[in-house]
Formats: sequence, C-alpha cells, structure tokens
Amino acid sequence: MKNKPAALYILDDANVAYSPQTQAELAALLDVLPSRMTGKEASGRLAEIADVRIILSGWGGPKLDAAFLNAAPRIEAVFYAAGSIRSLVTEDFWRHNIPICSAWGANAVPVAEFTLAQIILCLKHTYRRSRAIYATQGDLPPPPTEEPPGCYGSRVGIVGLGMIGRLVVDLLRILKVEVWAYDPVVPDEKAAALGVRPTNLETLFRECDVVSLHAPLLESTRGMITGEHFGSMKHGASFINTARGAIVREPGMIAALRARPDLFAVLDVTNPEPPLPGSPLYTLPNVFLTPHIAGSNGRECWRMGETMLEEVRRHLRGEPLRWQVRPETASLIA
Repeated sequence: MKNKPAALYILDDANVAYSPQTQAELAALLDVLPSRMTGKEASGRLAEIADVRIILSGWGGPKLDAAFLNAAPRIEAVFYAAGSIRSLVTEDFWRHNIPICSAWGANAVPVAEFTLAQIILCLKHTYRRSRAIYATQGDLPPPPTEEPPGCYGSRVGIVGLGMIGRLVVDLLRILKVEVWAYDPVVPDEKAAALGVRPTNLETLFRECDVVSLHAPLLESTRGMITGEHFGSMKHGASFINTARGAIVREPGMIAALRARPDLFAVLDVTNPEPPLPGSPLYTLPNVFLTPHIAGSNGRECWRMGETMLEEVRRHLRGEPLRWQVRPETASLIA
C-alpha cells in the first residue's frame, strides 16, 4: 500500500493484545514505527510522535492530554485493544474530535463465558459442596440438607442488559432455565424480545436462584445493590458479580452473608479491589473470590487486537467505525 500512514504502538506490551499474525497484518496496512513505548514513557518521548497518524494501544496506553496532542498534531485515530478508555481520554482529547475505538465488545465475550460457567456451578452448589468434602478430610461428607436447584427449570436473574448481559442471555439459551432481567433503561418490550422476563430489582433478587450483576458503574448505580436485596434472596440462592464492586453496598452484603449461611456469593470484583487485609470476604465460608479474571486472559486478549485490526481496515477504507467510543458513551464501558 502506497503512502501508508505512520503508526506507533503505545501500550505496556503489544504482544499481549496483538498476536503475531495481527501485528503482521497491521504492518501490511500501516507504516508501523519500530520504536514502541509504554504510556508512562510517552510523556518523555514526545519528539518521537510528531509524524504519527495512528495510535495502536491497549492496557498501559498514553494519557491523551494537551501535551500529547500538541506533540502529535497529525493523529487521525486511536485504536485501543482493551475496554474502558477512561484512563486515556481527557477533555482536550474530546475537543480535537479524534476518533477513538475500543475493543470493549471483544472483551465482553470472555466475561459472558466466565459468567455462564459460574451460573452452572452455582446452580449445582459446587463451591459449598466442594468445601464440605475438604472439611471432612476424606470421610464421606454429610448429605446436603437440601438438593441444589440444578440447571433444569431454574430461574436466573440478570441485572443489566448491556453488551455483557445480553451475551450472557444468549449463552443461557443452552440451558433450560428461566431468565429474568432488570435494566431500567431497556423498555420491557425490548427486554421481552431478548427472551427474558423483565422485572424490578426487588422481585428479581427475591425470586431467582442465581443473580448475576452486569450493570455499569455510574453515579446512578453506585451502591444500587443493598443488604436488603441479599436478605430477601431465596434459600440457597447465589450472587455473582463480574461488574464493579462499588455497585454493591459491601457492608450490607457481608452482614447478609453472615446472617444467611445458605446464600453464596462469587465475587470477581470487590470494593476496594482486592479487599483490604482482614476483610470478612477472605474468611466467610459462603464467599468465593476470584482476582478480576472474568475479562480477557492469555490468548483471549488477541481477540481485542483482531477487533482493532478490523477497525483500522474500516478507517483506511473511509467506512463507519463499528467500535468508536463517543463522549456520551465512554462512561458506560467497563
């Protein structure tokens, strides 16, 4: 390709988000500069970005502030092979009207897959029954006081019908479960068209065998899930959080889990993250913690780079960008 635009990788490690094949395909489309840098290094190497037109980024990307933009007046697009862009963008950046694309849709896929796995494990009471085996030290564990609900005919509640929530709904079609959902910005008829039963938050917590949280962290959702919601859950019900810890009022959740040992919580996110030393979340027997691993890991990250490769192609062809993020939607991306 003649007159290929100059491009530069600015992120912690290009090999994490961009596979060798994707890097080769980008090199065929762009004049990729051999010098790479991290976002932290960029502020001290601004002279190297004067002619750059395309930024290829990901985790550890640059702060797109006035100093950066003044040093790189030819930038025409930023491609971010990760999720939320809030750590990158500034008011100065938005004023320049430079397109920025995020691979948040690609990062939603492993979160939904992780959630499906946790829903199945929770419906079979896997974690609590596993702990009973360890506790008996080889003796046969006592029979459960009640059978777990299992997947067939159970009721799963989804809080938030954004990208991830909808992917979870799609994946749940392989199970014979009822899916209920709460999302105040999705009209009931649209939710019903997705194959879910729309309901309010209180009813969802009270009636579902598993509740999975997928709402974005906004001022309107901060602390949205309270101890009262947990206290109203069905006997033996489970809660899964792969969204953000601050959406849950953690002291109320802990109090409810202490009072209701029949409940169970799988928490991939907490507030703060990780929990502070001495937090009851480390010792409560009805809590299973994972260290924010629901999103892309290992080769899953390459899906995000491939998504940005397709966006680069659209940009070069002058086509509309599928994953462009705008100021009014930036806060919705986890």
